[in-house]
Amino acid sequence: MLCSRIRTALSARLDGEEPPPGHTARGLDGHLAACADCRDWEARARRLAALTVGRASADGREPGASADALLARLRAVSALPGAGDGVGEQAG
Repeated sequence: MLCSRIRTALSARLDGEEPPPGHTARGLDGHLAACADCRDWEARARRLAALTVGRASADGREPGASADALLARLRAVSALPGAGDGVGEQAG
């Protein structure tokens, strides 16, 4: 089984969703027992989820509101004149 598919299923599980077809909790747990990379990925995903929920709860907004606010700020900054000058561009 490809780790990318396992990680998609793990992400669904972390979000409280049903796993994609062909995946079971037992199968995911078995893969995690054998795959250090996926165990590490899941641990990082759990930490990120905990930080996101904690941040949203701390500021009184709904989960996802912080991410929406950040995306709006990034879009506003990228729309400013000269915002892309030299950033991420290669000299040529």
